[in-house]
Amino acid sequence: MRRFLLLAALLAGSAQAAEPLTIDVHRDANCSCCKDWIKHLQANGFQVNDHVENDMSAVKTRLGVPHSMGSCHTGVIDGKFVEGHVPASDVLKLRERSDLVGAATPGMPIGSPGMEMGDRHDAYQVLGLTKDGKAVVLADYPQR
Repeated sequence: MRRFLLLAALLAGSAQAAEPLTIDVHRDANCSCCKDWIKHLQANGFQVNDHVENDMSAVKTRLGVPHSMGSCHTGVIDGKFVEGHVPASDVLKLRERSDLVGAATPGMPIGSPGMEMGDRHDAYQVLGLTKDGKAVVLADYPQR
């Protein structure tokens, strides 16, 4: 009986680990790079709830995205904002950081997910925002 319970617990854990993470993405209807970022997330195992918005400024304000961290679209996962072209791997880092309220890739750097343009990759950073409003570097991507 113990072996059965252990096996059942292991299988249940595997099933939970296989469930996709869900992220809500708020975007303007006419933004093609937003759609490309959504494809990047989906290719990396995320389930995306796509929300087309009429007023992205209001969405960003409601979610607490600082103007200095702004980009074109805003995601929400686990109650935290994900602003701009944040790589899926850094969205996972954000989820692990209880000290952060959000993460952002400010602007629209060429070569970030959804902003691919051939072999060009500009240098950019993914910033986290702490609960007390300080920006910290989550990831640094060099120019290639």
